[in-house]
Amino acid sequence: MKIAERRLNLNIKDAGLAVIFVVLIVGLTIASPNASFLSVNNILLVLIQTSINGILAMGMMYVIISGQIDLSIGSTVGLAGVSAALFAHPGEFPIFVPILVGVAVGAIVGLANGIGVAYGAIPSFIVTLGSLTAVRGLALMVSGGAPISDLSPEFRELASGRPFGVPALAIYFVIIAIIAGLVLRKTVFGRRIYALGGNPQAAEVSGINVKRLAVAPFLIAGTLAGLCGVLLASRTFTGSPTAGASYELDAIAAVVIGGVSMAGGRGRATGVVIGALMIAVIANGLDILGIDSNAQMLIKGAIIVLAVLIDVKTRRK
Repeated sequence: MKIAERRLNLNIKDAGLAVIFVVLIVGLTIASPNASFLSVNNILLVLIQTSINGILAMGMMYVIISGQIDLSIGSTVGLAGVSAALFAHPGEFPIFVPILVGVAVGAIVGLANGIGVAYGAIPSFIVTLGSLTAVRGLALMVSGGAPISDLSPEFRELASGRPFGVPALAIYFVIIAIIAGLVLRKTVFGRRIYALGGNPQAAEVSGINVKRLAVAPFLIAGTLAGLCGVLLASRTFTGSPTAGASYELDAIAAVVIGGVSMAGGRGRATGVVIGALMIAVIANGLDILGIDSNAQMLIKGAIIVLAVLIDVKTRRK
């Protein structure tokens, strides 16, 4: 009964979030000059702007549902992009090499974070805060402090391509979101992640290897951050050591706005997808309306605080 009631509540929350999203789109369409917000080019731009943050948010979703936080994914994006770019020069390596290098770098960072939290018993905030600085420093060292350019056409096509007129980045995001959602809701592993975030003591008593399981969300987040580093380098035609700065904040915002509880144990991928879209739509709409970037940061921060406040009030009830 409790499970059915919880699912009903999640469905209602997702539906409410979708309604808010639609109202937001209608409002921005009315406010934008000549209804430019709903132009085809702008819609495609919003999809592109959503994709990187959306993929990062899928990884962050696992971490937060497990009751933890990861502040290092932005720096991981930078290191992975630089590492991939080193192997993406024309005629040197097959295209799969830079992709594997970037993803592997992200996975290693995520694994290190997970081990520090699970086996080192260090709070995830501290571990990933340290990683945020250390990984960014490593990216600067690897690149010599300068962007790495002269990337092969095949590598640049990874993110800039548009099969059937749809941005490749949006396709990657949809595929990853579907997989992340299905794994979370339809597998034993996903149910254990919920259990870990909801009540780790009860999860351990039920026979779950809590320490080993606690590493997995960080590994997932790091791997997806590595992939985003590759895609961002492909999209911008350069591997920049400063890429991904503050991306972790947008990912957290998408997850929290999407209804994932910061206390862990609750949330779904559908809400996170809508949350990521809302972040991109708000930023895009404010740009069209000529709102200054500093004001945008203020608005985004207020939205995050409001979303957390609503979550806290809901849990208390």
